[in-house]
Amino acid sequence: MELSLSQWALALLLLAVPLLYECSATFRYFCKMGFYNGWILTLAVLVIPLCALRGRSVGNMKIIRFMLHHVKYLYGIRIEVRGLEHFNLPEPFVVVSNHQSSLDLLGMMEVLPDRCVPIAKKELMYMGSVGLACWLGGIIFINRKKTDDAIGVMSETAQTMLRDNVRVWVFPEGTRNHNGSMLPFKRGAFHLAVQAQVPVIPIVMSSYHDFYSKKERRFTTGRCLIRVLAPMPTRGLGPEAVPELTERVRQAMLEAFDSLSGELSPGRDPPAPQ
Repeated sequence: MELSLSQWALALLLLAVPLLYECSATFRYFCKMGFYNGWILTLAVLVIPLCALRGRSVGNMKIIRFMLHHVKYLYGIRIEVRGLEHFNLPEPFVVVSNHQSSLDLLGMMEVLPDRCVPIAKKELMYMGSVGLACWLGGIIFINRKKTDDAIGVMSETAQTMLRDNVRVWVFPEGTRNHNGSMLPFKRGAFHLAVQAQVPVIPIVMSSYHDFYSKKERRFTTGRCLIRVLAPMPTRGLGPEAVPELTERVRQAMLEAFDSLSGELSPGRDPPAPQ
């Protein structure tokens, strides 16, 4: 039976893809990232009807966490968590975490406390099924381009935290940082904690460099360490204390980041000071 040109092309493609996957780390990187993003979109579609039964609620984060928890196994990423006992607080609190890539979602789902929702940029709300799933999960959206709107949302969030015993998760760097350290922190999360008079709990995820690098187009299996640091109280602090609180938390997180990353790569040079 004679094959057509399109059939020959399809056959060559089916042969080329596994060959490229085995021989090219760059091709493998794009395949893995493409599947990662596509699978998250698919899981969001599955989550939506389950969450819709309850409506928009922070309680839906349990469903979202359950649906995403297996993804680390698909990529052979082993996650070790330390310090979970620091979450044993009856009161609301603000979680602050370093932000390295979209893979942070895996670490977040590993340690997300009960009744905790992330604060995310408003653009995420318009990302199809993912945006709807996030909205149903009670995720708080802010418009970073409009300062007045962001301040208003933070003020409302402070009231919601105290009224409904809600915890929030913030990436104070404001954007993903691939350089192996931490960017300067924005102060919004710390203003929120001081306004609500609730503790700040820092969470540090070790460097992904051993198994992931966007710059090098590399994505292999590996290990990630996560440490939950001791709560830092804000009771009695006013707005004037926010800059010092921000820097104190950042320094504690930098020390933990260097320590955790050093455990995974003892010979790795420390990152350049920020």
